[in-house]
Amino acid sequence: MLKVLFLFLILIAGVVLGPMLAGRQGYVLVQTDTYNIETSVTGLVIMLVLLLVVLFALEWLLRRMFLTGARTRGWFLGRKRTRARKQTKAALLKLAEGDYLQVEKLLTRNADHAEQPVVNYLLAAEAAQQRGDEFRTRQYLERAAEMADTDQLPVDITRVRIQLARNEDHAARHGVDRLLAYAPRHPEVLRLAELAFQRTHAYGALLDILPAMRKTQIRTEEELEALRQSALLGLMEQAMAEGGSEGLKLWWKEQSRKVRQDLPLQVAMAEHLIACDDHHTAQQIVIDGLKRHYDERLVLLMPRLAAGEPASLEKLLHQLLKQHDNSALLHSTLGQLMLKQGEWQQASDAFAAALALRPDAFDYAWRADAFDHLRLPEEAAQMRREGLLLTLQTPS
Repeated sequence: MLKVLFLFLILIAGVVLGPMLAGRQGYVLVQTDTYNIETSVTGLVIMLVLLLVVLFALEWLLRRMFLTGARTRGWFLGRKRTRARKQTKAALLKLAEGDYLQVEKLLTRNADHAEQPVVNYLLAAEAAQQRGDEFRTRQYLERAAEMADTDQLPVDITRVRIQLARNEDHAARHGVDRLLAYAPRHPEVLRLAELAFQRTHAYGALLDILPAMRKTQIRTEEELEALRQSALLGLMEQAMAEGGSEGLKLWWKEQSRKVRQDLPLQVAMAEHLIACDDHHTAQQIVIDGLKRHYDERLVLLMPRLAAGEPASLEKLLHQLLKQHDNSALLHSTLGQLMLKQGEWQQASDAFAAALALRPDAFDYAWRADAFDHLRLPEEAAQMRREGLLLTLQTPS
């Protein structure tokens, strides 16, 4: 616009000044080696103006040509973007239908021109994984990594998710460790880490991420407590597998007081020690646990103990019965303990107290054994009949 105005001003000046310079046009000589150019000042000005007009016209023409090319390219690119957008929408519908082959085709056809090319390639990789095509899965992941440039987090998360789907647990564990290094509180990273650590029995690592899982609220408190229990039980299993009874006791000693006073863990620890034939340590854990808090799971372990120190168990049972006299389990457990010690009458009395609270086929059988030792065959036979009738009853 400024150039046109400039030309217009030159023309006006020519119109105004032309008559004024009439008769006084002057003389211009341009001399070269081979020829001379002679003209008036007015003629030179007119030629310069015409030359400027030609240059401006040429510039306008070239600009139009280049703009047309850019618009043409923009039109083609716009069509590809529109097509990619439509194909992405269609792919999402196919994903809901479970047609993974069509999902893969639609997402990758114009993926480079999609609004989020990385997302297209990642979804295509998961679709290829669903079809079991490992080559294309790897190909799409590599392409997504190229398009993502510096933001590799979505690509790495998808890669780990696919590895877990293929049961490549140790490869996924390696990927999870890298993800936790730069995204330690990312919800999906924590979910993948939980699964990878459980599958690879990395129970210590699982315990380490529980605080972050609590802060991100991806699990309820009940679920987190179950995870904690599971991880500690896993570590207990590993300690027993590696060091037997001594390994178990060393691991238990290294735990905090809170862990050692956890009832489910006390039960599990006692069971593991019994399996390792370390009844003495198991009995001590059972006694310590019951002194702090009454729990029937610990009571159920008492008949399995063979520590050679039944007096302490008997004393504890009598103390518990003073507080829980209506517990059939405590009476039955005392009866079993008396049977082991050969105290037949005390055993019979304990089983009678248990049966008075609730019928039980095992208590009938154990009391019958006590009657046999007391040389009371009729009473023993009666107990066995009642136990048999109880087992034949249809449960309501």
